[in-house]
Amino acid sequence: MTTADGLRISLIAGEPSGDQLGAKLMAAIGQRAGRDVTFSGVGGQAMADQGMHSLFPLSDVAIMGPLAILMRLPKIVSRVYQTKRAVMDANPDVLVIIDSPEFTHPIAKRVRKSRPDIPIIDYVSPSVWAWRPGRARRMHDYIDHVLALLPFEPAAHKRLNGPPCTYVGHPLIEREAWIDSLKPEDLSESLGLAREKPVVVVLPGSRPTEVGRLMEPIGGALKLLMARLGPLQVVIPAIEAVRSLIEEGSRDWPIQPKYVRGETEKYQAFRLARAAISASGTATLELALAGTPMIVAYRVEPLSAVFLRRMIKAQSIVLPNLILEENVFLEFIQEDCSADRLADALAPLITGGKERDRQLAALEGLKGRMMLDRGTPSEKAAEIVLDYAARA
Repeated sequence: MTTADGLRISLIAGEPSGDQLGAKLMAAIGQRAGRDVTFSGVGGQAMADQGMHSLFPLSDVAIMGPLAILMRLPKIVSRVYQTKRAVMDANPDVLVIIDSPEFTHPIAKRVRKSRPDIPIIDYVSPSVWAWRPGRARRMHDYIDHVLALLPFEPAAHKRLNGPPCTYVGHPLIEREAWIDSLKPEDLSESLGLAREKPVVVVLPGSRPTEVGRLMEPIGGALKLLMARLGPLQVVIPAIEAVRSLIEEGSRDWPIQPKYVRGETEKYQAFRLARAAISASGTATLELALAGTPMIVAYRVEPLSAVFLRRMIKAQSIVLPNLILEENVFLEFIQEDCSADRLADALAPLITGGKERDRQLAALEGLKGRMMLDRGTPSEKAAEIVLDYAARA
């Protein structure tokens, strides 16, 4: 299908994080292609800035949670079929689906059935290593290659008989030099923090349900810690969507937190912190790459807890633990997520000693596992995409 006039590449994202990945991939492809590239598909503003006109607004399909998806199911299904038809009309040299498997995988399946000659690449592996491992084998039927963000995922796909999978690197690793260049003392001065008092960063989640369940045990842990260790300082990098909930939930805390906004202040806070308490999720990886010792807390509703315990196959819910293949960063889930247990685990990270030293050594090892030999994640991903486009 490739012609002398250029390449045709279709990309389909389903949420803002995928839009960011897609935009960086488009830029890297444009720099490496050596010819004109025409992009088509679904994306957001970042991909639009790289020259792609989306079939429809990303907000039509960027929906989280089973109930929200169910309520919008007819529209999502219609967008799946619309996107499949658009891919057929575009006749691309390669199709790249980006994360959001509930939306992108049904499209990939239909494209494969109608046009088995179009290579299909999945940028961001579904969490087959954590739950529903049978998905990996089924992906063989409609995915030619998986571009993984986590270094253990290629081995997981091989073990589960999934498609060929390559670790291209997590986008967070592109920030290492920038993180190292930050001056945390600037934030300390602007917040009026005292040098002699340890700083604890609290990350209670980005969703209202997470925040609602974690604020009480975290506040209780801080009260116990201050009784044992003396005064502490608390900094929270709260996103606007949940900041009011966090402020309300922290009213009875023994110390009122300082709030920071934006990526620069967030990472400055990470580097200032003696330790952190974080909800499970990408935030734990951000803390790890900033070199911040941490403990992880998580609570869900009781019915969901029963479901998750039956379904989740991984030995940890903490991404840094999975990368290290060792449970270095303690996690406290459901009934274990109590004030006294959180305080007991956080205290030695603040005071120093064997447990803190163990975490610091592990954090250095994690960076080594995640870094690439050369280039950036977007560049490595672009190389594979262009290789498949050349085969078409």
